[in-house]
Amino acid sequence: MRIHGRGGQGVVTAAELLSVAAFREGRFSLAFPSFGSERTGAPVVAFCRIDGRPIRSREPIVEPDALIIEDVTLIHQVDLFAGLGPDGYVLVNTSRSFEELGLTGLVERFSPERLVCVPATEIALEHIGRPLPNAVLLGGFAALCEVVSLEAVAMAVRERFGRVLAESNVAAASDAAERVHQHLKEWSRARAD
Repeated sequence: MRIHGRGGQGVVTAAELLSVAAFREGRFSLAFPSFGSERTGAPVVAFCRIDGRPIRSREPIVEPDALIIEDVTLIHQVDLFAGLGPDGYVLVNTSRSFEELGLTGLVERFSPERLVCVPATEIALEHIGRPLPNAVLLGGFAALCEVVSLEAVAMAVRERFGRVLAESNVAAASDAAERVHQHLKEWSRARAD
């Protein structure tokens, strides 16, 4: 997985939480960041590898199976979708559609049921009171591709944060997971019609 965002949004923490969640479910995992200037607002990318076998590579992920985009303003500034295959998953933090983001071509090249937008910042503000979309997006990611379970994400969040902050993040992650499940149900119904 590759996670894109800006400094201060919890990109590195998201990769670490995803790695811990996978580890808690009995898999091998590795998370690491890549960034230039270490300042709030600068583009940041973090990587997470999950496998059933020991992971030896510590190289940046150039052909991801999934992308989590925490900051939609990066879409036309950075080639976020580089290396993503047609069966890849994309989860974007926005209340807008891919078409509204100017990504109609992306929708045409990829499986539409694997491309989901979720308003993670809005959900975070509602549940946490701060615009931190990282744990929220992990809940959505768990629902989208089932690489890790929502329960494992919740466990990783609870291990990382104090009780009150952890529970508000878990509630936000659960909200995002429910929204992604609802989106996938609607897509499935539309496809059946």
